[in-house]
Amino acid sequence: MQRRRVGTSGLDVSRLGLGTMTWSRDTSVEEAADQLEMFLDAGGTLLDTAATYADGGSESLIGALIKGAVSRSEVQICTKAGIRRTAAGGVIDASRDTMLDTLDASLERMGTDHVDLWLVHAFDAVTSSEETLHALEIAVNSGRARYVGVSNYPGWAMARIATQATGRPALSATQMEYSLLQRGIEREVLPGARSLGLGVLAWSPLGRGVLTGKYRDAVPADSRAASEHLGGFVDPYLGDRSRSVVEALATAADGLGMSAQEVALAWVLSREWIASAIVGARTARQLELSLRAADLELPAAIINALDEVTAPDLGYPERR
Repeated sequence: MQRRRVGTSGLDVSRLGLGTMTWSRDTSVEEAADQLEMFLDAGGTLLDTAATYADGGSESLIGALIKGAVSRSEVQICTKAGIRRTAAGGVIDASRDTMLDTLDASLERMGTDHVDLWLVHAFDAVTSSEETLHALEIAVNSGRARYVGVSNYPGWAMARIATQATGRPALSATQMEYSLLQRGIEREVLPGARSLGLGVLAWSPLGRGVLTGKYRDAVPADSRAASEHLGGFVDPYLGDRSRSVVEALATAADGLGMSAQEVALAWVLSREWIASAIVGARTARQLELSLRAADLELPAAIINALDEVTAPDLGYPERR
């Protein structure tokens, strides 16, 4: 599998990253071990997790695996902090104490002294960006994080914190949702990231699973959309617009003799500014289809057709 440089930083990562949001909750220890083995055998290196995934269960499972047959040196770990669990649910909190306490807990769960990439999980409209940036600076200077960045930040907030980092450890990455069903980052986040030298990591490049085509006729009982805790995550992409995109994707896939999943992922990877696309899977079989897409090159005519069908709406001031 090819590797790509993350923006202008010295970090390079595998073209596909392995998402672990469901590990320890919907994905068993055995399935996770099979996925990781398959991923590493294919040349993958980047494992993506977060302190809140399965309330820390994802990180604990990663820790168990890298204490076993997998060496820590074989994987690059990206984790996130900045969402604090309360009795009422998750609260965005990118304050210095919460960020650093969360990082220390993540390192303990994973049994490692550092992460390769540490991200602020979501934009905190209350905490000053200077305070959040100070937490990132402490993490890098103490060796607990090799590189840092943000996730799910609007363009202006990403640009502000990246600019404030001048003279400190620079931000290296922004992780954002990006797929044929969600191209909103093309308006402001992407131009800002490229101008500032940040690499883009794409989460949910399969449109929260909808672009696999599994929901074309009904909602499978074992799918995320049928899950009590993930149904609300998938539901926004089950409307009429999504159906039209999925049908266009299916037509393209049939013409190429590929699966819709392969074509959707290959389309994301065709964007040269995507450093890595994070793919999650419940089973090793689902992951296998995604790994096949890492080596696919779509015909320009197919890319252009999918671009046209899924183009995001632009208005003032993006469109002149």
